[in-house]
Amino acid sequence: MRQFTIGKNDAGQRLDRWLSKAVPLLPAPLMQKYIRIKRVKLNGKGAKRDTRLRQGDLLQLYINDEFFDRPTAENAFLTIAVPRLDVIYEDEHLLLVNKPAGMVVHADDTGTADTLINHILAYLYQSRQWRPTAEQSFIPALCNRIDRNTSGIVIAAKTAEALRVMNQKIKDREMEKRYLCAAVGTLTPQSGTLESFLFKDESRKQVFVYHKPVPGGRTAITKYRTLAVKGGLSLVECELVTGRTHQIRAQMADAGCPLVGDGKYGDEKVNRIFKRRRQALCSWSLTFRFTTDAGELEYLNGKCWKVPYVDFLEGYFPDVLLSGLD
Repeated sequence: MRQFTIGKNDAGQRLDRWLSKAVPLLPAPLMQKYIRIKRVKLNGKGAKRDTRLRQGDLLQLYINDEFFDRPTAENAFLTIAVPRLDVIYEDEHLLLVNKPAGMVVHADDTGTADTLINHILAYLYQSRQWRPTAEQSFIPALCNRIDRNTSGIVIAAKTAEALRVMNQKIKDREMEKRYLCAAVGTLTPQSGTLESFLFKDESRKQVFVYHKPVPGGRTAITKYRTLAVKGGLSLVECELVTGRTHQIRAQMADAGCPLVGDGKYGDEKVNRIFKRRRQALCSWSLTFRFTTDAGELEYLNGKCWKVPYVDFLEGYFPDVLLSGLD
């Protein structure tokens, strides 16, 4: 419990507005709840949110200490009152989440707190699976990431050991990640492998495809197969052998079949025709294929998870069912 005496400069303010300044990390919905259930007492009694404070008033706040901290990137999760998560799988070590298109995984240049990792941290904090004040240094973290406008499976580690193992398995390519995408045109051949070198231009946040080694270029390998063709688009499943930035988007565009809706590597005229503003790309399937010891995560070996829904299938390939894909 923290106690405050209202001074001359704070007199005249509404209770809820004073609280938003005094307890900056407390989400507005939670603040209203605390006022309602009288965890905020004014002169020893409950009060309404629009009560005007007077000089000399005594406020007693029965609110967790962490909400009184100043906002930083590390505690931004506290501002999320209701985490928005589509959980595909969860156990004591891992969380597999279906990220919606449009949400960033980590904070970007905009400084938004509405990130996947913050929603995960808020969920773990509110469900009491993670207590930041009791940890020395560990913070639950994402093991992989996907672009803002790509949807699909993201792995989060709840423990330091799970994070260590998952990072190593990803590095050693001991998991199978498959994507679905809607591409403009038809690939020739309809199944095969795309191999190239990708150079990332950090200033432009874009990668460039080369077909011979270049300074700073990294090998990129994508296996693909065409599942359906309709209305000028192809439904293509891609399996990442390597995991480079914008790999599928850049390689598909280089192959002459950019993803519909891709504003960076695609065709704007085509995107307008199909009325899509985000690349039609979903990380839809994840399979753990461990070939070396996985320690406490060995039980996951051979397990496969798939997302239940891919938005662009309904719009462009309504006859294709996820349940029918292997």
